[in-house]
Amino acid sequence: MKIYLFSIAFCFFFLSCDKKNTIEKAVAEIPLEVKIERFDKIFFETPPQDLEKVKKEFPYFFPAGNDNSIWLNKMQDPLWRELYTEVQKKYANIEPVKSELTSLFKHIKYYFPKTKTPKVITIISEMDYSNKAIYADSLVIISLELYLGKEHKFYQFPNYIKHNFEQKQIMPDIVSSFSLQKIAPLMDKKMLSQMIYYGKQLYLKDLLLPEYSDADKMGYSEQQIIWCQENESYMWRYFLENEMLYSDDQKLIPRFINPAPFSKFYLEIDNESPGQVGAWIGWQMVRSFAKNNNVPLSDLLKMNAKEIFEKSKYKPSK
Repeated sequence: MKIYLFSIAFCFFFLSCDKKNTIEKAVAEIPLEVKIERFDKIFFETPPQDLEKVKKEFPYFFPAGNDNSIWLNKMQDPLWRELYTEVQKKYANIEPVKSELTSLFKHIKYYFPKTKTPKVITIISEMDYSNKAIYADSLVIISLELYLGKEHKFYQFPNYIKHNFEQKQIMPDIVSSFSLQKIAPLMDKKMLSQMIYYGKQLYLKDLLLPEYSDADKMGYSEQQIIWCQENESYMWRYFLENEMLYSDDQKLIPRFINPAPFSKFYLEIDNESPGQVGAWIGWQMVRSFAKNNNVPLSDLLKMNAKEIFEKSKYKPSK
């Protein structure tokens, strides 16, 4: 019997790998060209007298009503110029980013054929870490000052935030923004809905960034992924015993869904846990659903959380 079960498992593994290889071959053959415009370079290397030319070329970066003196001061401000210098040190060669963007956009084209390949613009902004990369229809905007490496001297942020100020987080951040266009919006405040919503977002990263590790998709360290895997059964039991899945208590969201230095079980394990463990478990639910149900991706992304959960046959690993 053990040999028989092993044979079945091996066959499923082989078929899964074969399907993945077929998809990746089809993705690689998609003709696609990525264009990156370095607005950061254009802005800081433009002579002040030519500011109007830049404004005409990039009107969406210059809100109406702001006097030119604001932009001229920014061009010449020593702190802004120092930041620009640091960005240039890191991204003088943008080709590695372009290569990863090409792969990502090909995967998007494969799974969402009607999606137009966007133009990519790099900028230096106000260090708004909640909008590091924005995917807006035909435009992707990347704030390079937020991808200089977590130990950079300019970053005065908590460790759990600046942990993801790395170049390897550019693509996951773009997918997170892209997912807002594809995933059905939250219709209720239940914790399960939040878990599945972010689980869908992470599942999209499985498909669009197949070479990325779970840690990079989640924004975790490898140790944090291992912690979740080792404590999955315990966390699941905790949620069930405390009747949290269908609770609409909004205090649960910062405890288990939002970015945080750790999750708040109010137990000794808190300091060992990473933040967002509810989103991680939601990810495992969506993965389980996709594995056990033959449903088109577009339908999966629109389905409600309760149906996905009930049909997922999710069981935490022990």
